[in-house]
Amino acid sequence: MDFFSTSSLSPYYHLIFTILAFVISSLIYLLTKKNNSKKLRLPPGPPGWPVVGNLLQVARSGKPFFQIMRELRQKYGPIFTLRMGTRTMIIISNADLVHEALVQKGQVFASRPRENPTRTVFSCDKFTVNAAVYGPVWRSLRKNMVQNGLSSIKLKEFRAVRKSAMDKMIEKIRAEADANDGVVWVLKNARFAVFCILLAMCFGVEMDEKTIEMIDQMMKSVLIALDPRLDDYLPILSPFFSKQRKRAMDVRKQQIETIVPFIEKRKKILESPEIDETAASFSYLDTLFDLKIEGRNSAPTKPELVTLCSEFLNGGTDTTATAIEWAIGRIIENPSIQSRLYEEIKNTVGENKVDEKDIEKMPYLNAVIKELLRKHPPTYMSLTHAVTEPAKLGGYDIPTDVNVEIFLPGISDDPNLWSEPEKFDPDRFFLGKEDADMTGISGVKMIPFGMGRRICPGLNMATVHVSLMLARLIQEFEWSDPENTRVDFTEKLEFTVVMKNTLRAKIKPRM
Repeated sequence: MDFFSTSSLSPYYHLIFTILAFVISSLIYLLTKKNNSKKLRLPPGPPGWPVVGNLLQVARSGKPFFQIMRELRQKYGPIFTLRMGTRTMIIISNADLVHEALVQKGQVFASRPRENPTRTVFSCDKFTVNAAVYGPVWRSLRKNMVQNGLSSIKLKEFRAVRKSAMDKMIEKIRAEADANDGVVWVLKNARFAVFCILLAMCFGVEMDEKTIEMIDQMMKSVLIALDPRLDDYLPILSPFFSKQRKRAMDVRKQQIETIVPFIEKRKKILESPEIDETAASFSYLDTLFDLKIEGRNSAPTKPELVTLCSEFLNGGTDTTATAIEWAIGRIIENPSIQSRLYEEIKNTVGENKVDEKDIEKMPYLNAVIKELLRKHPPTYMSLTHAVTEPAKLGGYDIPTDVNVEIFLPGISDDPNLWSEPEKFDPDRFFLGKEDADMTGISGVKMIPFGMGRRICPGLNMATVHVSLMLARLIQEFEWSDPENTRVDFTEKLEFTVVMKNTLRAKIKPRM
């Protein structure tokens, strides 16, 4: 959900102005006391109101936040400041600045900002790979996830799980098409398939459809509870959000009650393998039970295990499913791309089903995936960074208490880096006209998974899932628009950036 929209904030306008008069005089007094302190040279940005900063300007614009970022970038340049209530956001959207921050000064820019303590309940006070501040807890959690959970060797152990999920996805799409004159919902089916895979990887058991849907609904409730609230930006309004806080605590309780039984079941399987001979020999959860955390003497608690499992599930579900929706939209818009993909698949595997081992033999598919992630990164703002100590960036001051945001389209749509960046053109990669390292190691041109110390640990897994899923969907079906109209690529921010109008597509089985 886009918090910064008129519909999101309009009920709160009266509330803001009611308290504004009460607090403004005292705040101005406190602010004037800082006249003798050192003046920071922050990046430029739009002037704002006392107390609320630019919060109301952003909300009242009625525009999606990423559109506001594009407009502010044109006016203020590749680094600018937004004051959102008590939060100060510094947005960077330039390859050189990102390289300076995340490579040249990577250790300094590797932390996460502080949060309202009432908002960290779902992360167990930042006990996750993504949310942890830069330090021993983060190092322990990330090392475990990368080396013990998502290494190439561990990923291979779930090849059968991915194959099973792909077969189930194809069956569900066929059934839906048969019941709806050949028309299917793309995002829903892709999301179900990848969630099946991640559940099996996380807990070491494949689950029935009813159980999968139950856990999925619970996870969606968690994401909704994490939506930004006005009191995140103006903590003085916190008393007015007691119902929302209670709702969040209820969702957290539901999350724990839902996940703990699967944690306990997996522990019993490890202790007595004969209980469930169908269970996998390995799961991500296995790596967490006795995980040694630097600076701690105890293993993760059950609530912490719930948090880490939920991070694993949520981190790879919507991002992958969203990518598939954009991909299907693009191949419908460009039938020649679809035809070339199908021919490459047919020439590579013949009558066999595409397997993930075939993916690396398909250069055009890999070019399509790369162009997809350039043009449609899962989210347009990378996870927020913070500095571990006062720093400089592009000649400006970066204090420790600001949110450092990276606006990804500012890089992947930059005409100084790309020819015709507005065009969806896999040939830029396939024909070698242009290239980019998605990790940013050899240069910053597109970083859909972030870069540096906080790069997404699931990068390899995500590209395997997107590539395999898209290849199977094209091998099995020919895709078109049911209304014979142009695909609407208007964006909307939910948990990721999705199509404003969820994609419905008409399919024709190829075999």
